[in-house]
Amino acid sequence: MSDIPELTPVRPAHRFDEPALETFLRAELPGFPERGPLSVRQFEGGQSNPTFLLAAGGREYVLRKQPPGELLPSAHAVDREYRVMKALESTAVPVPRMHLLCEDPAVIGTKFYVMEKVEGRVYANPLMPEASAAERTAIYRHLADVLAALHAVSPEAVGLDTFGRPGNYYERQISRWSKQYVASRTEDIPEMDALMEWLPRHIPAATETVVVHGDYRLGNAIVHPREPRMVAVLDWELSTLGHPLADLGYVCQTYYADEDDQHGLNRPNLTELGIPTEEEFVARYCEQAGLDGIENWHFYLVYNLFRSAAIIQGVYKRGLDGNASSDTALGFEGYCRVRAERAWRLASGDG
Repeated sequence: MSDIPELTPVRPAHRFDEPALETFLRAELPGFPERGPLSVRQFEGGQSNPTFLLAAGGREYVLRKQPPGELLPSAHAVDREYRVMKALESTAVPVPRMHLLCEDPAVIGTKFYVMEKVEGRVYANPLMPEASAAERTAIYRHLADVLAALHAVSPEAVGLDTFGRPGNYYERQISRWSKQYVASRTEDIPEMDALMEWLPRHIPAATETVVVHGDYRLGNAIVHPREPRMVAVLDWELSTLGHPLADLGYVCQTYYADEDDQHGLNRPNLTELGIPTEEEFVARYCEQAGLDGIENWHFYLVYNLFRSAAIIQGVYKRGLDGNASSDTALGFEGYCRVRAERAWRLASGDG
């Protein structure tokens, strides 16, 4: 079996007024059972917005909310998650069906939304040890195909033309994650300082604007229970209007994992495992997206390693502050440094 996210009792830091939620859903969510107590359990994992399984009257839903405590600017945007998935329901991109968005923090203390529970398999480990080689090949191909399908969606056609600000995407993103890293810094990491200087000076001329996921990877997808294809892409918190190669570079980070990362794809036996090499995965995406090739590929990798280092530093800081979405947040100590060192090796030509 795949790595099914564990369900636990709601952790103390994430408890909310469940009777108030039940009253709200009975009034606002069409079809919500009129009888039967509401059961709430929390999904383990997911380091940003805590996620819960709701069960009532034989029906199940998934609730995703902002974490408690003081939040970094523009972080934990569950309203943006809801908006983009609602907009993509009519496209070739598989997403869960959205039920409702509540932006009134008076109900349970934070903004939240409720969506359908999609049945399937979740592969937290990109090596998919439970799958066959043929399944791995098909799933990775579909991972590339769905990413190309997302980038083919016209933002204007689905009402997302105002989903991001105009101007250079990479300039904005580098500035954003630099500020968030500084706000959550817990130690001095010279490589992060060097990257914050290097990246703005090496931005390619990139003008194409599409809907980008921002955290696109196998672990953020639900795979069909029996077939080797994705049936839902999750965790759209970081989605915006941006440049498509930012998403492609992000999903390819796994090929540049640290040497002691047991889940990394930087290993010689990928063909034997049925997993495409980095070159094969990029080629599959380019074929589906109608691209002849990619210039300055190393920039997109360096940018994403820096960005993920800043994100993981924020997760670790929330763990120290006691308001992380998962008890595993404190286990990310040192991860920012490792990713920053790897990114700087690539940027300086030593990677």
